[in-house]
Amino acid sequence: MKNTFIPYENALSILEQHKADLPIESRNIEDCIGAYLAEDLIADRDFPPFDRVTMDGIAIAYEAFEKGIRTFPIESTAAAGNPQTGLKEPANCIEVMTGAIMPQNVDTVIRYEDLTIEGLEATINLDSLNYKQNVHFKGIDIAKETVIVESGKRMSSAEINIAAAVGKDYLQVHKMPKVIIFSTGDELVPVNETPKLHQIRRSNIYGIQATLKEWGVSADLLHLADDKQEMFRTISTALQEYDLFIFTGGVSKGKFDYLPEVLEELQVEKHFHKIQQRPGKPFWFGTNAEGKKIFALPGNPVSSFVCVYMYLKYWLEKSLGIKSEVFYVKLKNDIEFKPDLVYFLEAVIESKEDGTLVAEAIKGNGSGDFANLVKTDGFLILPQNKSQFFANNVYPFVPYRQKW
Repeated sequence: MKNTFIPYENALSILEQHKADLPIESRNIEDCIGAYLAEDLIADRDFPPFDRVTMDGIAIAYEAFEKGIRTFPIESTAAAGNPQTGLKEPANCIEVMTGAIMPQNVDTVIRYEDLTIEGLEATINLDSLNYKQNVHFKGIDIAKETVIVESGKRMSSAEINIAAAVGKDYLQVHKMPKVIIFSTGDELVPVNETPKLHQIRRSNIYGIQATLKEWGVSADLLHLADDKQEMFRTISTALQEYDLFIFTGGVSKGKFDYLPEVLEELQVEKHFHKIQQRPGKPFWFGTNAEGKKIFALPGNPVSSFVCVYMYLKYWLEKSLGIKSEVFYVKLKNDIEFKPDLVYFLEAVIESKEDGTLVAEAIKGNGSGDFANLVKTDGFLILPQNKSQFFANNVYPFVPYRQKW
């Protein structure tokens, strides 16, 4: 199948067609931080489940205050965690604690700071009250049977709180694919070695591994030398163990870029190779008959970084059933880009007082200038068929650094 230099949008469509059917597992709530829900979290009762006192003080029938009563005999005490009590005499009050169920026959709570208590009498030191003040009413937050957290949501401490509140000590979550990241090329040496003049350290794979970890996905690392037979043997073995493969380098037209040939020999079907974009043009994607997913990224650091955020993230979101979130920002500076390609341009984000996000494009020295990534916050997506992009125009932005 010939798929040379496909448009950016076509690549996204193909990735969605080949999203993974991630398995589901049951996991203890204590082990679910960072996991992706595979079920809705539904309120098993109203939130709050009863009319709840929100201030320490006394509860009265508002009608008694309206009639001019200011001093109320204390009839009883209602503490948090105790069964509901009730007021017997309309001119009396009940001493109440924060979190207690609101007693019957009372409707308004006055805090201690607005009272004088002497013996068993409480005097209200206010000229006016709000009817039903200081009460958190049953179901006002969430009604029973309401979906509070939808399937696909990544679990933060807030979602863990909700899961506990609805009685979920175990949760159905998506099991992440087993991932391996390969670096390729004889010019690469381990990070703990001092490279010779013609060598560089393996850095791409650590950045990709860290990115996946931020997304809740762990990954193993391995290196492939520029040896076709060795590549075949190593990848063939890995295909028996891993679900998702990420390669960096070896997918262009170089004499030693054996990876596409090796994958073809291993009966991995190529869905596309090369996208109409800069950087990251020679990105390769394919699958095999067992449903293993292969992302072969360009070797240049910025190119591989772009492809991880533009494509691997998109594929993962689609596999999890997550709607991709799009940020839009205003350009701060004019940009000219003449090639008829989608341009993923590094930019720094600034939040303005009027609430807008402004992106200042910072051009590096090509796709090998990974040092420029530490100066920027993400990538602008500048569309094809245009060569001039002007300040104050709005474009999509994909962040790789969270600043807000």
